[in-house]
Amino acid sequence: MSQEESFVSHLVELRDRLIRSLVVVLVLFGVCFYFSGDIMKFLSLPLYQALPPGSKPIFTDQAGAFFTLTKVSFLSAVVLSLPWILYQAWAFVAPGLYEHEKRFAFPLIVSSVVFLVIGIGFAYLFVLPAAYKFFFAFASRTGADILQDLQKYWDFTLAIFFGFGLTFEVPVAEMLLVKMGFVTTDQLKAARRYVIVGAFVVAAVLTPPDVLSQFMLAIPLMLLYELGIFLAGFIKARSTAPLEEAEGQG
Repeated sequence: MSQEESFVSHLVELRDRLIRSLVVVLVLFGVCFYFSGDIMKFLSLPLYQALPPGSKPIFTDQAGAFFTLTKVSFLSAVVLSLPWILYQAWAFVAPGLYEHEKRFAFPLIVSSVVFLVIGIGFAYLFVLPAAYKFFFAFASRTGADILQDLQKYWDFTLAIFFGFGLTFEVPVAEMLLVKMGFVTTDQLKAARRYVIVGAFVVAAVLTPPDVLSQFMLAIPLMLLYELGIFLAGFIKARSTAPLEEAEGQG
C-alpha cells in the first residue's frame, strides 16, 4: 500500500469512528431528552434541599425550560457516551503505538474519565449543597422571599461541574507531562509552594465568586496535585520503553 493510499485509509477510518461516536451521542441525546425532566430534577436536588420549606424553583423566561432541558440532555448524552468516544479514539491510535506506549495510553484514557466523573460527583454531592445553603443563609437575613430561576441554577451548576471536572484532571496532566519528559517528579515536588497559590487563583477563575466554592476547589486541587506526583512516578516506571529498561540495567 502506497503512502497516499495509507493516508486515505486513515482518513476513512477516522471519519467512520467520528460517525459512530456522533450516532451514539445523538441516540443518547434522544433518550436523555425524553427523560430530561427526571434528569433535571435529579440535578436540582441540591437546590431543592437548600430552598426554604414549601418553596419551589421557577422559570422566569417562557423558553427557559425548553433550552435548559435541551442543554441538560445534550451534556448528559456527551458524558454518558464519553467512554464510547474515548474507545473509538483508542481504537484509532492504538495500532500505531508501541507496546510500552499502549501500557501508558490506555490507563491514561481510563483515568481521565474516572477523574472527570469523580470531579463532577464531588461538585454535585458536596459543593452545590454547601454553596446554596451559604447563599440562602445570607438571603434570609434580608427578610425577602427567595426565588431561584432554574435556568440560572443550571448555568451556575454547569460552571461548577466544568470547574471541578477540569481541575480533577490534574493528576492526568501530571502523568502526561512526566511521561513525555517535560518535567520530572522531583520538579513537581519542588513546585508545591507555587501550586498552593495557583490553586486559589484557578479556583477564583473557574468557580462563581463565593469564597466557599473557591476553597472547596482549591483544597482538593492541592490534594490531587500530590496524587498526580505519586501516579506519575508509578506509571512512568510501569510504561518504560524496552530500550530505556536495557539502558537502566546496563
